[in-house]
Amino acid sequence: MSENTALLDVTGLVAGYSVKSASWLGKRRSVHAVSGVDLTLGRGETLGIVGESGCGKSTLARTLVGLLKPLAGSIHFDGRDVGTLTAGELRPARRHIQMVFQDPFSSLNPRMRAGELISEGWEIHPGIVEQSEWPEEIARCLERVGLSPEHANRYPHQFSGGQRQRLCIARALALKPQVIVCDEAVSALDVSIQAQILNLLEDLQKESGISYIFISHDLGVVRHIADRVAVMYLGTVVETGDAGRIFSHPRHPYTRALLSAAPSMDDWMDAEDTEIILKGDVPSPLSPPSGCRFRTRCWKAQERCATEVPVLANRSGEDAVACHFPLD
Repeated sequence: MSENTALLDVTGLVAGYSVKSASWLGKRRSVHAVSGVDLTLGRGETLGIVGESGCGKSTLARTLVGLLKPLAGSIHFDGRDVGTLTAGELRPARRHIQMVFQDPFSSLNPRMRAGELISEGWEIHPGIVEQSEWPEEIARCLERVGLSPEHANRYPHQFSGGQRQRLCIARALALKPQVIVCDEAVSALDVSIQAQILNLLEDLQKESGISYIFISHDLGVVRHIADRVAVMYLGTVVETGDAGRIFSHPRHPYTRALLSAAPSMDDWMDAEDTEIILKGDVPSPLSPPSGCRFRTRCWKAQERCATEVPVLANRSGEDAVACHFPLD
């Protein structure tokens, strides 16, 4: 994908938190949960982001939507550097990137009715919908996600889990965004409800051309919905490219191990392939390994891996992989 078609362009992004040291002095240290991430998202495209728990997926999501301030790097949205926008410019720009969280109940105010949850964004960003048209637009938003206009007067606890997630999607769509970041948006739902939400997201994309960043630990779900995939490990992207290619021919050892451990991925494996069991635990982001961050668990690691950080780059015309010794 060329830069001319990129709606979202992330370069060298670093983000994280300040944590208290375990020592009695109680000094605070900075944890880089996201460390030098490069990503692009095209118009009408779905980018899946996968990786183990603690790899930085949710921190990346919160940084992209403005809930966390990046420590370094840049985020260009529709050709504009978000970091250079003034406070007056940033507020209207933020409505174009919305987020759907994992837990649909905790992300909804229990004291607000469904209609109020949808129209709240119009109060914060005036001009999207004229106030006189709010009732009709609320009904339209609910119908777009498969809910009844009569549900506008219900409170969140009066909806099922799947309906609450539909309401969260309706609330995001109400601001007419260009990008929706879905952070484990279906992981808390039953399998049958997951399928309904995934089909809904695809239908909405076909209807409006919206782009998605879909974050999930469920590789089967990502394989179903994503056009491209970015694989994260310990705050960095280790492989990115076409979803079909990555699922059928992973080139980074971590990607191959991740896929081999997924129970629904048997169809991509050859008869002689066996599950790859990674040794050891994921290192702490407070003290990541030198060189390649995956080298302490990688069966292909050599001396070079301990001293030289691999660059995420295209190799021999393939999609980008950050590995000194990629798989054939």
